[in-house]
Amino acid sequence: MATSRLFRTTAAVFAATALLISGCSSGPSSSGSKDSPERTEGARATGGAPSVLAPLPAAVPDNLRPYYDQKLSWRKCGVSGFECATMKAPLDYAKPDKNTDLKLAVARKKATGPGKRIGSLLVNPGGPGGSAIDYLQQYAPESAAVRARYDMVATDPRGVARSEPVECLSDKQMDSYTQTDQTPDTPAEVNKLTTAYRDFAKGCEKRSGKLLPHVSTIEAARDMDVLRAVLGDKKLTYVGSSYGTFLGATYAGLHPTRVGRMVLDGAMDPSLGPREVNIDQTAGFNTAFTSFAADCIKHPNCPLGTKSPEDAGRQLSALFKKLDAHPAETGQDRKLTESLATTGVIAAMYDQEAWPVLREYLAQAERGNGRGLLALSDSYYERSPDGKYANQMYANPAVNCLDLPAAYKTPEQVRADLPRFRKASPVFGDEFAWASLNCAYWPVKPTGSTERIEAKGAAPIVVIGTTRDPATPYIWAKGLAAQLSSATLLTYEGDGHTAYGRGSECIDSAVNTYLLDGVVPPKNKRCT
Repeated sequence: MATSRLFRTTAAVFAATALLISGCSSGPSSSGSKDSPERTEGARATGGAPSVLAPLPAAVPDNLRPYYDQKLSWRKCGVSGFECATMKAPLDYAKPDKNTDLKLAVARKKATGPGKRIGSLLVNPGGPGGSAIDYLQQYAPESAAVRARYDMVATDPRGVARSEPVECLSDKQMDSYTQTDQTPDTPAEVNKLTTAYRDFAKGCEKRSGKLLPHVSTIEAARDMDVLRAVLGDKKLTYVGSSYGTFLGATYAGLHPTRVGRMVLDGAMDPSLGPREVNIDQTAGFNTAFTSFAADCIKHPNCPLGTKSPEDAGRQLSALFKKLDAHPAETGQDRKLTESLATTGVIAAMYDQEAWPVLREYLAQAERGNGRGLLALSDSYYERSPDGKYANQMYANPAVNCLDLPAAYKTPEQVRADLPRFRKASPVFGDEFAWASLNCAYWPVKPTGSTERIEAKGAAPIVVIGTTRDPATPYIWAKGLAAQLSSATLLTYEGDGHTAYGRGSECIDSAVNTYLLDGVVPPKNKRCT
């Protein structure tokens, strides 16, 4: 995958997949119960139970008042009905200096009516590194009733897309980086992988060195509070998906009394340490693949056989091994390597509607044609047909490596933990294990640590978990809902990453009722 702790929203990945179309039983839900060894690493990392994220003072400090009092100059932009503006935020909240201010891109679409306007609704699709503005303009929200009553608002977080984007590599360098073998079999291959991680980090430092220490989730959450004030809202109404749930929960922890209606869909658990996060996510993708495989073997033309999900996993592993030795032709100068093929399969795990496409592309790869899986991989990496990359794969490690310490510091530590990853996923375990090493070479020391978020005093918050979510396992939603003092857990029993706006009338109705009327879903509500 070339990066660890990557939490993607479905829309961006599957939108590209859908364009390509035109040219069940589940496994274990996670890596174990809360009593298993994997569930205690966060406490071990801090010498006890994780600390609780402390709220900031309610009063705005005088040196930050100019940011809270600024006026935005709106202009028409993008698709019909949208306006854009630029908001200033301090590079360093501890030492605000107008000479180093960041310029953050903001977009909105005013409430369409009928009905009385409720306020602004800020959305974030995840990543970290996903463009919230692109997401808003292309996908969110599905509900016309919500659009009628809210000004829909998005800001690309600091370091992302239009907001002072982190840059690391040239497009050709990124092509080489994504092809790096992430299941090294020899010391030479390990050295090649660690060299790639070092070169990536050096590239980020060279191109974005001044910004790298200031793209943390806490800083992005503080930017959201500035935006709330600038928009004229007393409280923040927010819908965050995937990593956007961590961003929203962090906001709630810092500013609990300013939380309005908040929906956290595809939730992360902030109380987990970095190794736990990587092990859990590995198991989450195994759960998703098991569900895909159980569906695939029902089809007589399933390229992974028709025996069992376990056998399908062995068939996929065999394909990866074959590609490791002999990459497949793709009709262009890039061949389909094992690493790119794995990424392509992972991309299809985010949405079950991509499963038929994946079956077709796996069959092609078996015949030596890697074009389809390469296209899926490109959609995941946000590589356009002209070879240009969006900055998500640069912003992602920049945020992740600042938010938490490195999961592993040496290849030897990864090797020692390979059995845990392989247990979590026989198919993806090695890939995820070695991807967890990338922060070891990051040029900036982490400023964050594992913390529980309780947000005492916050208004009711709705946390959504999908039982077979690959990227944010269901157990994380349960963990976040248990931490937040005012949270209600809403469960979607199904496949794919996140739930709101993805076809469940039950989920959509519950969330829309909450956003429009403030009525929280019943306790322990489950939807299919």
